[in-house]
Amino acid sequence: MARKRSVFFHTIQPLMLFKGSRRRWLTQTGLTLLTAFLCIVLSPMVTAVVAVNYTTQSPASHTVQSENSVQQGKALYEAGQFAEAVKVLEQAATAFKASGDKLNQAMTLSNLSLVYQQLGQWTEAEDAITQSLNLLKNDDNSKQRFAIFAQALDVQGRLQLARGQTQAALSTWQEAAKIYKQIGDEATLTRNRINTAQAMQALGLYHQASKTLIEVQQSLIKLPDSPLKATGLRSLGNILRIVGDLNTSRDVLEQSLAVAKRVQSPIASGETLLSLGNTALAQGKTQLTLGNTTQAEKQTQAALKYYQQAALVAQPTTRIQAQLNQLSLLLENQQFPAALALASQIQPEISKLSPSRTSVYAQINYAQSITQLRQKTNTDNPSWLDVAQMLSGAVGQAQSLKDQRAESYALGTLGGLYEKTGQFSEAQNLTKQALLIAQTLEPQDIAYQWQWQLGRLLKVKGDIKGATAAYDSAFKTLESLRRDLVAMNPEIQFSFRESVEPVYRGLVDLQLQSKGNAETTQYNLTQARNVIESLQQAELNNFFRSPCVEPRVTIDTALGQDKKAAIIYPIILPDRIEVILTLPGQKELRKYTTAIPREKVESTVASVRKDLLQVEQTFQVQEQSQEIYDWLIRPMSGELTKNEIKTLVFVLDSELQNIPMGVLYDKQQQKYLIEKYAIALTPGLQLFEPKPLQKVQLNALTAGVGEQRFGFPALQNVPRELEEIKSEVPRSEELLNQKFTENNLQNELKSDPFSVVHLATHGEFSSDPEKTFILAWDKLLKVREFDSLLRVSESSRSSNIELLVLSACKTALGDKRAALGLAGVAVRAGARSTLASLWSVDDQSTADLMSEFYRQLNNGVSKAEALQLAQLAVFKKENSPYFWAPYVLLGNWL
Repeated sequence: MARKRSVFFHTIQPLMLFKGSRRRWLTQTGLTLLTAFLCIVLSPMVTAVVAVNYTTQSPASHTVQSENSVQQGKALYEAGQFAEAVKVLEQAATAFKASGDKLNQAMTLSNLSLVYQQLGQWTEAEDAITQSLNLLKNDDNSKQRFAIFAQALDVQGRLQLARGQTQAALSTWQEAAKIYKQIGDEATLTRNRINTAQAMQALGLYHQASKTLIEVQQSLIKLPDSPLKATGLRSLGNILRIVGDLNTSRDVLEQSLAVAKRVQSPIASGETLLSLGNTALAQGKTQLTLGNTTQAEKQTQAALKYYQQAALVAQPTTRIQAQLNQLSLLLENQQFPAALALASQIQPEISKLSPSRTSVYAQINYAQSITQLRQKTNTDNPSWLDVAQMLSGAVGQAQSLKDQRAESYALGTLGGLYEKTGQFSEAQNLTKQALLIAQTLEPQDIAYQWQWQLGRLLKVKGDIKGATAAYDSAFKTLESLRRDLVAMNPEIQFSFRESVEPVYRGLVDLQLQSKGNAETTQYNLTQARNVIESLQQAELNNFFRSPCVEPRVTIDTALGQDKKAAIIYPIILPDRIEVILTLPGQKELRKYTTAIPREKVESTVASVRKDLLQVEQTFQVQEQSQEIYDWLIRPMSGELTKNEIKTLVFVLDSELQNIPMGVLYDKQQQKYLIEKYAIALTPGLQLFEPKPLQKVQLNALTAGVGEQRFGFPALQNVPRELEEIKSEVPRSEELLNQKFTENNLQNELKSDPFSVVHLATHGEFSSDPEKTFILAWDKLLKVREFDSLLRVSESSRSSNIELLVLSACKTALGDKRAALGLAGVAVRAGARSTLASLWSVDDQSTADLMSEFYRQLNNGVSKAEALQLAQLAVFKKENSPYFWAPYVLLGNWL
C-alpha cells in the first residue's frame, strides 16, 4: 500500500507536526505529534507578553531576576527546550509567590501550564492553570488582572481541547472573549476567535465556525499593515486549511504574504510561504483523491515552488522545515537527482540546530527521507548504520531534553527502521520501549502507532495470537480517541487511509484467519463485524473532520427488527474477500471466503461502474457483475433460500460502495439481484435504527430546480416528477425553481413536521465534503449545512424525517470514495432513510420510478420493497441498468 511522506505543517512558530509517511515502516510515526497544540492558534508563551507589558506598573517587590526568569523561560519554550523552561518558570513562580506578587505568579503559572502541555504532563498542566485562575479570582478590577485572566483562560481552553473536552474549551474561550472585548484588546480577541471557530468546527457547528472565521478575516483586513496583521492572517489561513476550506485558506495566506512583503518582514514572509506550500499540498492530495491527476500535479508543483521560496527568505528553523517538505515532495514525485542535491544541503543545517524538540523531529524527518532516497536510488550511501545513528542521536537528544513525547517518537521510528531492514528482534525491543513511554502520556495518540507496529512485527514472526492482541490494543486505543482524534490532530484527515484505516483492516484480517474451536471462531467473527462497524463510523468522522458520528443503537438491537432480512458484510482484504452473513433470529454468524487479489476486485468494480453509465453496455455489465455476484452472493445463496430471506442489507466496504448491488447478475438463473431481493445499504447498522414507517398518512415537502442554474443543465422532467409525487401523496407542499431557496426550505421545515423531504435537483456526492452538495435556486447547499437545515424542527417534532429523497444527484466520477459523501448526507440530514441516485438519469424513467415508489409506500410495504417494485416497473420498460439501477436506499429499510 502506498504511504505518504513526512511533512512539517507549520502554524505559528515553533509549533509543527509531521504527516504520514509513504513508507510502510513509518506510517505509524508520521502522525499525531504535539496534539495539544495542533488545533490552537496561540502565539508562543502568550501570557509572557502580558508580563512584558505590565510589570513596569507592578509592585516594587518584583525582582529583576524573576522578570528575567520569565523571559528566559519564554526563550527556552520557543527553542523547544521544554524541560529547561519548566525549571526556570517554576523558580520564577516561587519567587513571585514569596514576594506576594499574585499577578505575575498567576502569569508565570499560566505559562508553566503551557509548557507542561507540550511535554504531555497533563496533571501538572491542570494543576498549574488551576492555581493561576484561583489567584486571579479576586476583586482587582485593573486592566492588568483582566488581561492575564483572559489569557489564562485561553491556556485552559487549549488544555481542555487537547484532552478532548471540546465543549468546555469552547465555553472557556467564549468567556475569555468577553474579557478581551471589555478591555479593548482587539488583537488578542482576534486570535481567541480563531480558536473558538476551531472548537466550533470540532463540535460540528459549521455555520457558526464559518461565520466566525469570515468575521475574523474582515477584522484583520481592516487593520493597518504590520507584522501582527501578517501573523493573524497566516493563523487564519492555517485554520481554514485544517477545517477543509482550502481555497479560502490559500486566498487568506496570499493576503498575509502581501502584508509581510509590504512591511518588509522576511520572517513573516518565510513562515507564510511555508503555510502556502502546505495548503497547496493539501489541495493536491484532495484533487488526487477525486481522481483529478492533472490538477493534483499542478498543486504539487505549486507546493514545491512555495517551499523553495520559503527556504530562500526564512529563518533557520522555518528554512529547514521548508527544505524537508520540499525533499519529501521531490521523493514522492521521483525527482531523485534534485532530492540528492537538496539532501546534501539540509544535513549541515540540521547539525547546526540547538538541542530542542524541533531538532529531534528534524533529525527523524531527515532520516526518513534519506532512507527512502537510499532505497529508490539503490545507493549504499549513507548506510543503514548511518541512518540508525541519526535516529539514535535523536533518541539521545530527546532524553537529554527530558522530552518523553519526542523520545517515544524517536525510539519508535528507530524500531521502524529495524523492521524495514529485517532485524525484527531489535525492532520489537525498541518498539516496546517506545510504547512503554507512550502509554504514560495523555492522550495516548502515539501509543496506538507503536501497538500497531508491534502487531506487524509479531505477525511477521508468525505469532498470530500475539499480533492479534497487539492490533486489538491499537484498535481499542483508537476507539478511546475516536471522538477526539480528528479534533486533536486535524491533519489526520489527509492520511486516514494510510495511518488509521490499516489498523482496523489488519485486525479484521487477523481475526478472520485465527484458528480455534467453534466458540472462538464465533467470537472472532463477532469482533470482526464490530471492527468494520467502527471503521465505517471513523471514516465518516474523518469525512466531516469532526467527531460528529456516534452510534444510535447496538447491532444486536438493529438485527431484531426484521425477520426476513439478512445482513451482509463484505470485507476486502489484500488477498481475499471475506463475507460475514448475519441471519435473522440466529446468533451464529457465517463466513464465506473467496481468494481474490484486491487489485482484481478494484478493477472489476471500476469496469462495472464505467459500463453502467453507458445505455448500450448491458451485456458488459452482466458479464462483469456476475463475478461480483459469485464472490458475494453465490456462496450463501442456499442459506438465503433456506431462511426465506426477502431483503438484503449490505454494509459495503470501500470500492463496492460505488456500484448498486441490484445489478449483480446471477448467470445461472439469468436474473439481477434486484429481481430476487429488496436491497438496502447502510454505512453501519449502529448508525441507523431500523424502524417501520410510521402508520400515518404520508406528507411530503417536495422541491426541485428544473431550469438551468449556476452552469448546471436544465432537468426538464422535474416539474412532472413533483406532480407525480403530489398525485400519490396529496398532503404535500411544493418549492419549484425560484421558490426552492435555502430560506424557503428552512421555513417550510419549521412550519410542518414533514415525514418525507423530496429534492429533485442536481447534486454531487464526493469524498470531499466541500464538493458534496445539493443545488438550490439560490446556492449550493453543502453537506455540512444539512445538519442545521434539515434538523431545524427536530426539537419540536416527535421524530426525525422518515425519508429524504435526492433524485438527479450523482457520485463524482473518478472519486473512489465518493460514496462517503452520500453516507455523509444521510447521516448529516438526520433522516431515518435516504433514497438517492448514484448517477443522474434525466429521463421520464425517474418520474416513473418515483411515482411507483410512493404508490407502493402507500400500499404499506417497506421502503426497500417499495424501491424494488419501483425499479422492476422501470426494468419492464427499459432493460438497460442505466435507467433502473442508480437508485439506492441508505439507512432504515423498513
